Amino acid sequence: MSPAQSFSVDERAILDQVNQKVAASESIERIIDFLFDSTEKIFPCDRIGLSLIEDEGRRVVAHYTRASYEPVLLSKGYAEDLQGSSLAEVVRRGVPRVISDLESYLKEHPHSPSTGLLVKEGVRSSMTCPLAVEGRNVGLLFRSSRRKDAYDDHQVMLHLAVAERLAQAVEKAWRIEQLSEANRSYFEMLGFVSHELKSPLASIIMEGEILSKNYMGDLTPEQKEHVGKMIGKAENLLGLIREYLDLSSLEGGSLRIDSKPGIDLRSQVVEPCIEVLKPQIKEKKSRMEIAIAGDAPRVSCDPDALGIVLTNLIGNGVKYGNDGGLVRISAGFAPDSFSMSVWNEGPGFSEDGKKMLFRRFSRISDPELLKRKGTGLGLYTTWRIVNLHGGRIWARSEQGKWAEFSFTIPQTKRGD
Repeated sequence: MSPAQSFSVDERAILDQVNQKVAASESIERIIDFLFDSTEKIFPCDRIGLSLIEDEGRRVVAHYTRASYEPVLLSKGYAEDLQGSSLAEVVRRGVPRVISDLESYLKEHPHSPSTGLLVKEGVRSSMTCPLAVEGRNVGLLFRSSRRKDAYDDHQVMLHLAVAERLAQAVEKAWRIEQLSEANRSYFEMLGFVSHELKSPLASIIMEGEILSKNYMGDLTPEQKEHVGKMIGKAENLLGLIREYLDLSSLEGGSLRIDSKPGIDLRSQVVEPCIEVLKPQIKEKKSRMEIAIAGDAPRVSCDPDALGIVLTNLIGNGVKYGNDGGLVRISAGFAPDSFSMSVWNEGPGFSEDGKKMLFRRFSRISDPELLKRKGTGLGLYTTWRIVNLHGGRIWARSEQGKWAEFSFTIPQTKRGD
């Protein structure tokens, strides 16, 4: 008789359900919770725990525990070296190990701290199940009962029937969690470093302005030229830092849209952005035109977040526009939405290059555009913020003549 034939109808149905559904979960907690709940009728189990093998097979680290009692003493984060432990043999053999009397086992192995903790929890028997994917050991599943002799060969066969699919699901979930954690740590570090650089650079720019305006004594034309270059380089760096800080806030989830009614786009959003960009505008001798009437309808939006959008779009219009070229900011209003556009005279972009826009760290590979320094972050951040407002953004261009970036934001309730 095959192992599957020894299972009851109910057991086969539950095992089929586990094999079908466990792979769909993308978190370790959901996998273990589902396993605990779905197999309680066929497995004697007061406690289930998952540990993963880390540090190139050197340690076993507890990642999640589900128990029907409290307190749980052996919990997430508990770690043991694999070498020299009894678990090493379980991993090497690749088959489940059953301990029917943990109190007796502890007397024979008094230096096993994990067993001591389990006995204190009231656990009396356990089944340790190795999890392997294509010959790679990824972790261990621990089933525990508060009564002795809870597990036998039948429970071992039940586990083996789902072991492969369970191991694959656990590894997939673990890789997703590792990537998410690495991504979160990256953006935290990015935000920290950018924030630490922002203040010193702002101070350098301020000190440079004091020197260039002769507040500390007259400078020669040559000295003024060098100070001006220093200020320009510091302002470029400060612009990059703003982009990285914006990205860090977005990816880290700290930038949230707080929409307010009654926002005047011209005075509360556009003009403050132009004030921030004055040094770049002056350097490029750009001609600015705000085609928004003073009595234009007020809107609902997050003015700070929208300020990031307009700073990026106007800044790009200046950076990628012609020296002395026109940059025009306009707005349109409808009963259920408002739109804004930033148009500039300049080289524009090709239809083929358009697909590179609004993507993180992506830039159009046009030699003329690549002459201007940039990270490709500004448009991605802009797209994210417009998207968080429930809106959409697009771009169009006549290559060699002009480029225009436009977005629209819905209005569920028009401000006063």
